[in-house]
Amino acid sequence: MKAIVTDTNSPSDTDADTSGGPHAPGATPDANGAPHTADGAAGTAPRTGRHARRAHGRDRSTRAAVATMYRLTAAHRASIVVATVLTLGGSALGLAQPLVAKQVVDAGANGRAIWPLLMLLGGLFVLEAATGAVGRFVLERMGEGVVRGLRHSLVSRLLRLEMREYQRHRSGDLISRTTADTTLLREVVAQALVDLVTGALVAAGAIFLMLWIDPLLLILVALTVATAAVVVASLLRGIRAASEHMQNSVGAIAADLERAIGALPMVRVHRAEDREAARIGERVDAAYDAGVRTAKLASVMSPAVELAVQGSFLLVLVIGGLRVNGSANSLGDLVAFLLYASYLVLPLSSVFRAVGLIQRGMGAYQRIEEVLEMPAEPRPGPAEAAGSTTTGVTARHPVSTPAPALVLQDVHFAYAPDRPVLRGVSLTVPHRQQVALVGRSGAGKSTVFALAARFYEPDSGRLLFDGRPAVELSREQCRARIAVVDQNTHVVQGTLWDNITYAVPDAKETDVRRVVELAQLEELVARLPGGLACPLGERGGTLSAGERQRVALARALLARPALLLLDEPTSHLDAVNERALTTVMKGVTQECSVLVIAHRLSTVQHADKIVVMEDGRAVACGHHQELLSTSPAYRELASAQMIRGSGPGTG
Repeated sequence: MKAIVTDTNSPSDTDADTSGGPHAPGATPDANGAPHTADGAAGTAPRTGRHARRAHGRDRSTRAAVATMYRLTAAHRASIVVATVLTLGGSALGLAQPLVAKQVVDAGANGRAIWPLLMLLGGLFVLEAATGAVGRFVLERMGEGVVRGLRHSLVSRLLRLEMREYQRHRSGDLISRTTADTTLLREVVAQALVDLVTGALVAAGAIFLMLWIDPLLLILVALTVATAAVVVASLLRGIRAASEHMQNSVGAIAADLERAIGALPMVRVHRAEDREAARIGERVDAAYDAGVRTAKLASVMSPAVELAVQGSFLLVLVIGGLRVNGSANSLGDLVAFLLYASYLVLPLSSVFRAVGLIQRGMGAYQRIEEVLEMPAEPRPGPAEAAGSTTTGVTARHPVSTPAPALVLQDVHFAYAPDRPVLRGVSLTVPHRQQVALVGRSGAGKSTVFALAARFYEPDSGRLLFDGRPAVELSREQCRARIAVVDQNTHVVQGTLWDNITYAVPDAKETDVRRVVELAQLEELVARLPGGLACPLGERGGTLSAGERQRVALARALLARPALLLLDEPTSHLDAVNERALTTVMKGVTQECSVLVIAHRLSTVQHADKIVVMEDGRAVACGHHQELLSTSPAYRELASAQMIRGSGPGTG
């Protein structure tokens, strides 16, 4: 419902038309067309309140990151325990192999049979591989489960965010948090946590056995590994910062690309493909730079670990060989120690890699957490959800009800404290009558629609639906009473039937045929291959603007609303179709009340009541002829459109 919040006094207009996304209500373009938010940063949401405090007070330590990831997987503890046990079991089988190898070497040196030991060694190897494979599958499945839960939560949250949040964030970036960020997080929860635990335990086991075999050689290994640990620790903070920068840049790529594709006809007409490509290319380059920095730090970290382990291996080989020659140890002891030293590479590498991966994953999780902490509209209860799908006006608005469909009483509203939009508006939409809102752009007409749809709450004053205060009704109950035909009509991917029945998915064919006739879509249905079953393409690209508007009207009428909100219903229609729609609107008032915004006064001059808005106030109210005599503001509008008396307009 993009056009509902497109008053010039509201933080919306230009980007709403060019992006096509739900971020439209908040961004205004700079000289290059890039959206700016309230803090002036292009394409970046301002951090305020809770988010700002969390950003400044964020604990970036590895311990805090591990604790956060542990809490994230709380619902999958059983899978983690099973995977950890299997991984540790496989590692234990691996740790036993050097001891068996030591026995093989010593048995061969003493002339004893080695075949039983070799068979045991092979069996240990096969069991280790099988156990590790099962453990890895359990982990991967657990990771997918965590990501599935996060994505469900993100999708539900994004679809229910307070409208003000879309003023602060770009839709492409929010979508990126649901896709790219959760994908990165999957690798963390599926591997890093268990690798950190099992790697540390396996490394500890290997070190204990090495201590048992030769303490002196172990000291040499510990010194080289400690050197690598110091290097890794110094790199972790940089890896996390670079990862956060990269994820933010990826989100910006999605936002800018969604903006350009949403306005592709305008982009091509103005030959702006290269400019848009250059703008998005800057985001791509920023992501590349951050990715390269992350890779640079990671490339230093991995060799540091490998060189430390390989260096310790060489020290063990040289010094251990000398000690064997000096008869301080047997050849089997040296072989076992060397195997443990080489075996230590994998768990140590997994520990260091897991720590780095957790730090990268925290950058993605913090972006996800920001979305989950954004204020959202409350979810409807079971009774409200059931009522919202009920068809038929009698279910929500009995015919005998005398109360007005909508009343605004001294309503004040501002999108920002210093930008008042409505200044004490009072108006009434009587039962089964047509009321028109007219006035210059920015007078507050679309904001009245936004309040009627409960996208925002008034700063003061009251709204009443069917005589009941809005504060006594849930948003779901209020919206169940209304339907909206937006100026920027929305056609979703699917068939003509899918679009008309969007609000009432289980509608009967007779009801669909009724609204097709009311909206005068018979010719379109006859022309389209497959009729109502014809796919309409992305954003209804196969339809004209007027046809899309009539599809939206049919969709609204099918829900049998108590109040129909029409925003510029004739803006895309020619004179013939405008007259036809005017006739349709008269017929609609036999079913429901109608509140219509119109700049073309010829559309609404026969309305039951016309409300003239100016500078956020309702300055006049009456019939067309009456207002021509009593309202200077209305006379000015009429004069500009060359409307005289009750004759038709040329606008």
